[in-house]
Amino acid sequence: MATFLRPLSYQYQWIYDTISRLAALPVGGEKKFRSLALENIPIDTDTKILDLCCGKGQTTKFLIKYSQNVVGLDISPIAISQARKNVPQATYVEGLAQNMIFDNDTFDLVHTSVALHEMTIDELKQIFEEVYRVLKPNGIFTFIDLHKPNNLLFLPPLSIFMWLFETNTAWVLIATDLTKMLSEVGFSLINKTLYAGGSLQVIQVQKIP
Repeated sequence: MATFLRPLSYQYQWIYDTISRLAALPVGGEKKFRSLALENIPIDTDTKILDLCCGKGQTTKFLIKYSQNVVGLDISPIAISQARKNVPQATYVEGLAQNMIFDNDTFDLVHTSVALHEMTIDELKQIFEEVYRVLKPNGIFTFIDLHKPNNLLFLPPLSIFMWLFETNTAWVLIATDLTKMLSEVGFSLINKTLYAGGSLQVIQVQKIP
């Protein structure tokens, strides 16, 4: 699945930004969208945050407003290079989310934004295990991603969006119980909230020592 628009959206920043802004309208705009996964999480200037699959820094630029210790990780050297230009206040590392170079118990908070739907189920399991490993005891993993709508009015626009821009992994993700996968790794659920008629999910879990 996906059409020619998918590679174009990664090649041209203005296309990606336009899509992101349109997709964020149902929840109140991009600023609100980028903050949803951070709601009710205590963060101060010393909180060590990992922006997992940071891309070109689209969410990193919001995270640096909360903390002075933000690290972005992405597999793409092109994205990392652009992120350094867009948000120079953060530190960046090129690498796999499934096999991170960080030591155990490094971060207070791991955050990722609409990236997990790009992964296979096996990759998701590896990522969740790695996130658990690099989080400090009582650390929090929070993310926002796609979800199967519980309001049928949102099903056609989500389906069209996924057909145009996403691959089969996105369809698999919206049919997957992520909270169950996370609990099997050892995480304890803090909160799961649905937005935009259920087409978006925010999940917050904690590493319990």
